Amino acid sequence: MSELKSEDFYKRLKSQLEETTSWPSNYLYKFIVLSDPGKIKRIHQVFDNTGAVIDLKKSKKGKYTSVSITVNLKNPDEVIQKYKEVGTIEGVISL
Repeated sequence: MSELKSEDFYKRLKSQLEETTSWPSNYLYKFIVLSDPGKIKRIHQVFDNTGAVIDLKKSKKGKYTSVSITVNLKNPDEVIQKYKEVGTIEGVISL
C-alpha cells in the first residue's frame, strides 16, 4: 500500500470512527499473516500492556494465521496508530 493511499485510508477511517463510535471504546482489529511465529510475536508486541484480548486461528492448511485483537482505546487516533505500527510488519494484511 502506498503511503499516499494509506493516508487517505486513515483519514476516512478516522472520520468514520468519530461518527459511529463513542470513545473510549473497544475496537476489533483483524489481521491475516503467514503462520510465522516471529511475525505473530511482533503483532503481540504492538498490543503489549494494552489489555488487548488476542485470538489466533490458523487456516485449514496452517499456512496463514488470522489474528483478531479486541482492545479498549481512547480515540480514533489510537486506533490508527496501532494500524500503522502493525503495518510496519512485512506481509501482514489488515482486514
